[in-house]
Amino acid sequence: MKAYYDARAPEYDEWYLGAGRFAGLDRPDWDKDLRALRQAIAALPPARTLDVACGTGFLTRSLRGQITGLDQSDRMLAIARNRLPEANLVQADALPLPFEDGSFERLFTSHFYGHLEPVQRAGFLTEARRVASELVVVDSALRPGHAPEERQERILNDGSRFSVYKRYFDPPRLVRELGGGRVLLATSWFVMVSSPAEAVGTVESPEENQPGRRTPHRDQGLCPPSPWGGML
Repeated sequence: MKAYYDARAPEYDEWYLGAGRFAGLDRPDWDKDLRALRQAIAALPPARTLDVACGTGFLTRSLRGQITGLDQSDRMLAIARNRLPEANLVQADALPLPFEDGSFERLFTSHFYGHLEPVQRAGFLTEARRVASELVVVDSALRPGHAPEERQERILNDGSRFSVYKRYFDPPRLVRELGGGRVLLATSWFVMVSSPAEAVGTVESPEENQPGRRTPHRDQGLCPPSPWGGML
Protein backbone atom coordinates (compact mmCIF):
# COMPACT_ATOMS: atom_id res chain seq x y z
CA MET A 1 0.00 0.00 0.00
CA LYS A 2 2.88 2.40 0.66
CA ALA A 3 3.95 2.32 -3.00
CA TYR A 4 0.38 3.04 -4.07
CA TYR A 5 -0.10 6.03 -1.78
CA ASP A 6 3.36 7.42 -2.53
CA ALA A 7 2.49 7.31 -6.23
CA ARG A 8 -0.98 8.74 -5.65
CA ALA A 9 0.04 11.59 -3.33
CA PRO A 10 0.12 14.38 -5.97
CA GLU A 11 -3.39 13.48 -7.18
CA TYR A 12 -4.89 12.24 -3.90
CA ASP A 13 -7.17 15.24 -3.35
CA GLU A 14 -8.66 14.94 -6.83
CA TRP A 15 -11.05 12.30 -5.46
CA TYR A 16 -12.47 14.85 -3.03
CA LEU A 17 -12.44 17.74 -5.50
CA GLY A 18 -13.82 15.95 -8.57
CA ALA A 19 -10.69 16.66 -10.62
CA GLY A 20 -8.40 14.53 -12.80
CA ARG A 21 -9.86 11.08 -13.39
CA PHE A 22 -12.86 12.06 -11.27
CA ALA A 23 -13.82 15.14 -13.27
CA GLY A 24 -17.33 14.96 -14.67
CA LEU A 25 -18.32 11.80 -12.79
CA ASP A 26 -21.98 11.48 -11.82
CA ARG A 27 -21.76 11.46 -8.01
CA PRO A 28 -25.18 12.56 -6.70
CA ASP A 29 -25.00 14.57 -3.46
CA TRP A 30 -21.22 14.24 -3.32
CA ASP A 31 -20.49 17.91 -2.59
CA LYS A 32 -23.30 18.10 -0.03
CA ASP A 33 -22.14 14.94 1.73
CA LEU A 34 -18.52 16.08 1.76
CA ARG A 35 -19.54 19.38 3.35
CA ALA A 36 -21.55 17.47 5.93
CA LEU A 37 -18.53 15.28 6.69
CA ARG A 38 -16.22 18.24 7.18
CA GLN A 39 -18.81 19.91 9.41
CA ALA A 40 -19.19 16.74 11.50
CA ILE A 41 -15.42 16.55 11.97
CA ALA A 42 -15.24 20.25 12.90
CA ALA A 43 -18.05 19.69 15.42
CA LEU A 44 -15.92 17.25 17.43
CA PRO A 45 -14.83 18.90 20.71
CA PRO A 46 -11.23 20.14 20.63
CA ALA A 47 -8.93 17.40 21.87
CA ARG A 48 -5.38 16.11 21.83
CA THR A 49 -5.92 14.12 18.62
CA LEU A 50 -3.90 11.64 16.58
CA ASP A 51 -4.97 11.34 12.94
CA VAL A 52 -3.78 7.95 11.69
CA ALA A 53 -3.16 7.80 7.92
CA CYS A 54 -3.69 11.55 7.64
CA GLY A 55 -2.59 11.60 4.00
CA THR A 56 -2.47 15.12 2.59
CA GLY A 57 -4.37 16.50 5.57
CA PHE A 58 -7.49 17.21 3.52
CA LEU A 59 -9.79 16.19 6.38
CA THR A 60 -7.23 16.66 9.17
CA ARG A 61 -7.55 20.42 8.82
CA SER A 62 -11.16 20.20 10.04
CA LEU A 63 -10.06 18.75 13.40
CA ARG A 64 -9.80 21.10 16.37
CA GLY A 65 -7.31 20.91 19.21
CA GLN A 66 -3.70 19.78 19.40
CA ILE A 67 -3.24 17.68 16.28
CA THR A 68 -0.68 15.01 15.45
CA GLY A 69 -0.85 13.48 11.99
CA LEU A 70 0.72 10.12 11.17
CA ASP A 71 1.26 8.63 7.71
CA GLN A 72 3.71 6.15 6.22
CA SER A 73 4.08 8.19 3.01
CA ASP A 74 6.58 11.03 3.04
CA ARG A 75 5.06 12.34 -0.22
CA MET A 76 1.65 12.61 1.46
CA LEU A 77 3.18 14.34 4.49
CA ALA A 78 5.02 16.85 2.29
CA ILE A 79 1.61 18.12 1.14
CA ALA A 80 0.16 17.95 4.64
CA ARG A 81 3.00 20.07 6.04
CA ASN A 82 2.03 22.97 3.78
CA ARG A 83 -1.63 22.56 4.71
CA LEU A 84 -1.13 22.04 8.47
CA PRO A 85 1.81 24.20 9.60
CA GLU A 86 0.80 24.00 13.29
CA ALA A 87 0.36 20.21 13.40
CA ASN A 88 2.95 17.69 14.52
CA LEU A 89 3.40 15.33 11.55
CA VAL A 90 5.07 11.94 11.96
CA GLN A 91 6.17 9.51 9.26
CA ALA A 92 5.61 6.00 10.62
CA ASP A 93 3.53 2.86 10.27
CA ALA A 94 0.24 2.50 12.15
CA LEU A 95 1.04 -1.01 13.38
CA PRO A 96 2.37 -0.59 15.96
CA LEU A 97 1.75 3.09 16.73
CA PRO A 98 4.96 4.83 17.89
CA PHE A 99 3.40 6.49 20.95
CA GLU A 100 3.14 5.81 24.67
CA ASP A 101 -0.04 4.51 26.29
CA GLY A 102 -2.67 7.22 26.72
CA SER A 103 -0.79 9.79 24.63
CA PHE A 104 -3.99 11.17 23.08
CA GLU A 105 -7.59 11.92 23.98
CA ARG A 106 -8.84 10.91 20.54
CA LEU A 107 -7.61 8.77 17.67
CA PHE A 108 -9.19 9.84 14.38
CA THR A 109 -8.79 7.95 11.12
CA SER A 110 -10.42 8.45 7.73
CA HIS A 111 -10.53 5.95 4.87
CA PHE A 112 -7.88 3.78 6.50
CA TYR A 113 -9.81 1.24 8.57
CA GLY A 114 -11.59 -0.03 5.44
CA HIS A 115 -8.26 -1.07 3.90
CA LEU A 116 -7.31 -3.31 6.84
CA GLU A 117 -7.74 -7.07 6.62
CA PRO A 118 -8.88 -9.02 9.72
CA VAL A 119 -5.55 -9.53 11.49
CA GLN A 120 -4.55 -5.91 10.82
CA ARG A 121 -7.97 -4.71 12.02
CA ALA A 122 -7.61 -6.48 15.36
CA GLY A 123 -4.10 -5.09 15.82
CA PHE A 124 -5.19 -1.58 14.92
CA LEU A 125 -8.12 -1.60 17.36
CA THR A 126 -5.81 -2.78 20.12
CA GLU A 127 -3.34 0.01 19.34
CA ALA A 128 -6.09 2.62 19.08
CA ARG A 129 -7.44 1.69 22.53
CA ARG A 130 -3.91 1.75 23.93
CA VAL A 131 -3.00 5.29 22.88
CA ALA A 132 -6.36 7.12 23.05
CA SER A 133 -9.60 7.22 25.04
CA GLU A 134 -11.83 7.67 21.97
CA LEU A 135 -11.71 6.25 18.45
CA VAL A 136 -13.39 8.07 15.55
CA VAL A 137 -13.57 6.21 12.24
CA VAL A 138 -14.58 7.80 8.93
CA ASP A 139 -15.00 5.54 5.94
CA SER A 140 -17.02 4.79 2.82
CA ALA A 141 -20.72 3.97 3.06
CA LEU A 142 -21.98 0.78 1.45
CA ARG A 143 -23.55 1.76 -1.86
CA PRO A 144 -25.42 -0.03 -4.66
CA GLY A 145 -23.01 -1.66 -7.07
CA HIS A 146 -20.41 -2.46 -4.42
CA ALA A 147 -19.91 -5.52 -2.25
CA PRO A 148 -18.97 -5.01 1.42
CA GLU A 149 -15.47 -6.27 0.53
CA GLU A 150 -13.68 -5.84 -2.79
CA ARG A 151 -10.29 -6.11 -4.38
CA GLN A 152 -10.12 -3.20 -6.78
CA GLU A 153 -7.86 -2.18 -9.59
CA ARG A 154 -6.87 1.45 -9.10
CA ILE A 155 -5.51 3.32 -12.12
CA LEU A 156 -3.58 6.55 -11.53
CA ASN A 157 -3.21 9.51 -13.87
CA ASP A 158 0.05 8.17 -15.27
CA GLY A 159 -1.59 4.84 -16.13
CA SER A 160 0.04 2.86 -13.32
CA ARG A 161 -2.17 0.16 -11.78
CA PHE A 162 -2.46 -1.12 -8.22
CA SER A 163 -4.51 -3.82 -6.52
CA VAL A 164 -6.22 -2.42 -3.41
CA TYR A 165 -8.32 -4.15 -0.73
CA LYS A 166 -11.39 -2.06 0.17
CA ARG A 167 -14.45 -2.38 2.42
CA TYR A 168 -17.72 -0.44 2.56
CA PHE A 169 -19.76 0.01 5.74
CA ASP A 170 -23.29 -0.04 7.06
CA PRO A 171 -23.22 2.43 10.02
CA PRO A 172 -24.88 0.32 12.77
CA ARG A 173 -22.76 -2.69 11.88
CA LEU A 174 -19.58 -0.61 11.95
CA VAL A 175 -20.55 0.48 15.48
CA ARG A 176 -20.96 -3.18 16.41
CA GLU A 177 -17.64 -4.13 14.81
CA LEU A 178 -15.88 -1.44 16.82
CA GLY A 179 -17.46 -2.83 19.97
CA GLY A 180 -19.98 -0.05 20.59
CA GLY A 181 -20.29 3.68 20.25
CA ARG A 182 -22.50 5.99 18.22
CA VAL A 183 -23.00 7.07 14.64
CA LEU A 184 -21.96 10.70 14.18
CA LEU A 185 -22.72 10.88 10.45
CA ALA A 186 -24.39 8.63 7.92
CA THR A 187 -24.80 9.86 4.36
CA SER A 188 -24.98 8.10 1.02
CA TRP A 189 -21.17 8.45 0.67
CA PHE A 190 -19.67 8.60 4.17
CA VAL A 191 -19.92 6.95 7.58
CA MET A 192 -18.50 8.45 10.78
CA VAL A 193 -18.56 6.55 14.08
CA SER A 194 -17.24 7.34 17.56
CA SER A 195 -16.27 4.46 19.86
CA PRO A 196 -15.01 4.72 23.47
CA ALA A 197 -11.77 3.17 24.68
CA GLU A 198 -13.55 0.55 26.77
CA ALA A 199 -15.29 -0.88 23.68
CA VAL A 200 -14.11 -4.28 22.48
CA GLY A 201 -14.26 -4.75 18.71
CA THR A 202 -15.51 -7.96 17.11
CA VAL A 203 -13.73 -7.64 13.74
CA GLU A 204 -16.62 -9.12 11.80
CA SER A 205 -16.12 -10.81 8.49
CA PRO A 206 -17.62 -9.00 5.48
CA GLU A 207 -20.26 -11.75 5.26
CA GLU A 208 -21.38 -10.85 8.78
CA ASN A 209 -21.26 -7.17 7.91
CA GLN A 210 -23.84 -7.53 5.18
CA PRO A 211 -25.88 -10.74 5.17
CA GLY A 212 -27.06 -11.85 1.76
CA ARG A 213 -24.55 -9.76 -0.17
CA ARG A 214 -22.06 -11.53 -2.42
CA THR A 215 -18.45 -10.89 -1.44
CA PRO A 216 -15.81 -11.48 -4.12
CA HIS A 217 -13.25 -14.07 -3.07
CA ARG A 218 -9.69 -12.84 -3.36
CA ASP A 219 -8.88 -15.73 -5.72
CA GLN A 220 -11.42 -14.39 -8.19
CA GLY A 221 -9.01 -11.65 -9.11
CA LEU A 222 -9.55 -7.92 -9.41
CA CYS A 223 -12.88 -6.22 -9.63
CA PRO A 224 -13.41 -4.46 -12.98
CA PRO A 225 -11.90 -0.96 -13.21
CA SER A 226 -14.33 1.61 -11.83
CA PRO A 227 -14.45 5.37 -11.25
CA TRP A 228 -13.79 4.50 -7.57
CA GLY A 229 -17.06 5.96 -6.28
CA GLY A 230 -16.78 6.16 -2.50
CA MET A 231 -13.24 4.83 -2.41
CA LEU A 232 -10.02 6.13 -0.94
